[in-house]
Amino acid sequence: MVNHARAVLFHELGGPDVLKIEEVRLDAPGPDEVRVRVDAIGLNRAEALFRAGTYYYQPTLPGSRLGFEAAGTVEEIGAEVAGFASGDAVSIISDQEMSRHGVYADRVNVPAQSLLSRPAPLDAITGAALWTTYLTAYGALVEVGRTKPGDRIVITAASSSVGLAAIQIANHLGAVPIAVTRTAAKSTRLLQAGAAHVIAADEGDLVNRIHAVTGGKGARIVFDAVAGPGLSELAETSAADGLLIVYGWLDPRPASLPMNWPITVHGFNVDLITAAPARMSRARAFIEAGLRAGTLKPAIDRTFDLADIVQAHRHLESNTQLGKIVVTIQH
Repeated sequence: MVNHARAVLFHELGGPDVLKIEEVRLDAPGPDEVRVRVDAIGLNRAEALFRAGTYYYQPTLPGSRLGFEAAGTVEEIGAEVAGFASGDAVSIISDQEMSRHGVYADRVNVPAQSLLSRPAPLDAITGAALWTTYLTAYGALVEVGRTKPGDRIVITAASSSVGLAAIQIANHLGAVPIAVTRTAAKSTRLLQAGAAHVIAADEGDLVNRIHAVTGGKGARIVFDAVAGPGLSELAETSAADGLLIVYGWLDPRPASLPMNWPITVHGFNVDLITAAPARMSRARAFIEAGLRAGTLKPAIDRTFDLADIVQAHRHLESNTQLGKIVVTIQH
């Protein structure tokens, strides 16, 4: 059995150039662990923040690992693992601390509870792009937001993988997705992706333009990845007694508490779903049904080889992508 792996490490905080591919020791999986040959890795903005030292917890340096979402094939299982066998196709959605358990590697040992069986129609690229994105959008719009047909939903960072998933889920439920994007450059592609309306934030007058497309009522749900000082203005796009769900902080500056009461503000973390078996079961059923029906389909912006991880992270931070960036591994 292979006792080493190629893994992405970083020894200092910084930009994409701090990422290095190194050979690391790979022990046999522990009693509750599974060894996975990784075929594809889904990149997430949180990993760029972690690498730069601006995530909500700090990496352990030197030699920090990175990443928490991937897909591949089971190679070996620990003595106490049930439900998986060698050769099984799986996705990894690890909630482990990234410095120790990051999945940017060609092989990893992960807790069996971090694995999901990957249905036969899903290739590794799709399996690596699916779960974090759709669990986030599902959890916010369905479990927290209780989205109903006809609901107007404002979605910021709409060209991100989560933003596109939210557009699809809103349409799947009969709601009306209103995409907010930084500039008008992606407007046509967002309309093609299913947005009912696209609002470019840099054109100003965000509140009045959103009220115009909602018949003056505002949105019942505002789903925000940005936060920062603009949060109060964004909250004004909400309907009376609406719901503002904040799941990211692309703008790290302080955000003021919205004062257009009554409004409910919810800070969403995907752990609300992954740490609760009943919610996770509902989420899997919802997402897999959408995949079968064709109403949910991950948008892949671009793929990179593992050897090009630095370039992949540069693209991640370029804000030019539409959908998920995936790194593939040749064995």
